[in-house]
Amino acid sequence: MNNVSQRIQNATRSRRWLAFAFQPALVLVFLVLAVWCVAQTSSTPQESPRGVLRLRVKVKASEAAKGLSGLSRKRFFLIKGSLEQNKTLIEAMDQQPLTTRDCYYTRAGASPGLINWLKENDCESVYCRELVSEDVEGPHAVSEFASALTTGEKTFGNRQLALKWLTVNLPEKIRDGFYRQRQNEIATIIKQAEAVSGAKVNSVMTDRNGTAYFTDLETGSYTLSNIVGAEIGSSVSLWNCEVQIKADDLATEKVYTISNRKEKNVKCVAVEKPLPACTP
Repeated sequence: MNNVSQRIQNATRSRRWLAFAFQPALVLVFLVLAVWCVAQTSSTPQESPRGVLRLRVKVKASEAAKGLSGLSRKRFFLIKGSLEQNKTLIEAMDQQPLTTRDCYYTRAGASPGLINWLKENDCESVYCRELVSEDVEGPHAVSEFASALTTGEKTFGNRQLALKWLTVNLPEKIRDGFYRQRQNEIATIIKQAEAVSGAKVNSVMTDRNGTAYFTDLETGSYTLSNIVGAEIGSSVSLWNCEVQIKADDLATEKVYTISNRKEKNVKCVAVEKPLPACTP
């Protein structure tokens, strides 16, 4: 029994010695780990705050109109650089020939009914709103739609299905030719802008109230533009506005109101020109 007790005591003393001997090493390991964690935290890049530009577009369609209303479903662009830095680009926008919607569709052979249908909702193509029965039959029917529906009924054998897929039976130039022409004009300017600034051009589309948001913005100068003039009443409105995003604007929402009329809180007024005459 004495031998067993002696062995137990010896083992206990050994464990205590080992614990004492390794304690400094464990402390050192913990210290190294703590320093490493602090170094990793300090070396991790911190995301800088970004700004948000809330664009409000308020227009007056005519002098007879009462007050300003929101310009809906129009695309605006934010180009890096000031007006001076983008001077050549702005001149290119101003000088590019403009074909109005009515003129394009007249040349494309569209009926007066289709041209009026597009004008009612300020549409660039037949895809801007859903077709309903009144568009294809009755006193307000559009002849192109009625004809495409008849073709579709022969193909699908079902009137509702033919109405759903009616646009595929329209000629391409009638269906979305004007929209594609506009997109090509815009793409040309954007390509030039990105080549000059070395930065991507941001774009947004206004909602039904004429509001849109540019997000994730760094500090600096920007040129706000619609690139291709918007048809408003009997005029074409082109906006090129300088916007400054300052350090105080980061992590906040900067409201920027533009219009085709000088009103209170309007930061930038469009340059207006008469609608160009439609030549054959």
